[in-house]
Amino acid sequence: MRRATLTLTLLGLTVAASRAGASGFDARIGGYFPRGDETLFQDDRSLYFVGKSDFDGVYGGAEFNHVITKNVELGLSFDGYSRTVDTSYRDYTRPDGTEIRQSLHFNQMPLGLTIRFLPTGKRHKVVPYVGGGVDAVFWHYEEYGDFIAFNSPDCDTALGCPIVSDHFYSHGTAFGYHALGGLRVYLNRDFAIVGEGRYQWGKDDMGEDFAPNGPGLVNTIDVSGATFTLGLHVRF
Repeated sequence: MRRATLTLTLLGLTVAASRAGASGFDARIGGYFPRGDETLFQDDRSLYFVGKSDFDGVYGGAEFNHVITKNVELGLSFDGYSRTVDTSYRDYTRPDGTEIRQSLHFNQMPLGLTIRFLPTGKRHKVVPYVGGGVDAVFWHYEEYGDFIAFNSPDCDTALGCPIVSDHFYSHGTAFGYHALGGLRVYLNRDFAIVGEGRYQWGKDDMGEDFAPNGPGLVNTIDVSGATFTLGLHVRF
């Protein structure tokens, strides 16, 4: 219910704002650089050969924006990112010395509402801006491949624990916020090249597949990170 309410609120505010002033549409692509904190990614780095930069990846999306008053826009955006990292255990191998390999897959799709301030207005050729807003980040994380069954009753002091093929999966919606800054360079009255940097904050609890040992404990996933994009703005 909370997810549906926020999504409808974002859409409703944008529709309401679209009844006055000029509109625009942005398409963009660039890179996403996850912060990689919280328990999930900390555990991944301690257990597997994986670092923060391994999850850096391509990011892109689109935004509808609308002038709500002089020098102020309201924008509704939807973006996406997906990355798969192939890795293996840091401290464990098979009895024959070969690696125990698995893949880690992370994707997210932020739905964001942004208030953007353009101090020079739109009559200038070069228009800087700053802004901020709120997000509903739809995320998905999974691990698949071969894993050591540390909690198996078949673990042996001398022989170790069994290695099994498995698939762990979790998804949800993280609610957060973002800050951004950018520059529009107008080619003519209706078209502009846009460069933008944005930082997004958010986290969420994960499902039972990633529950740590111990009563009442949960793993949390971090959907925070920086994005840098280049795109095209069309005014209509």
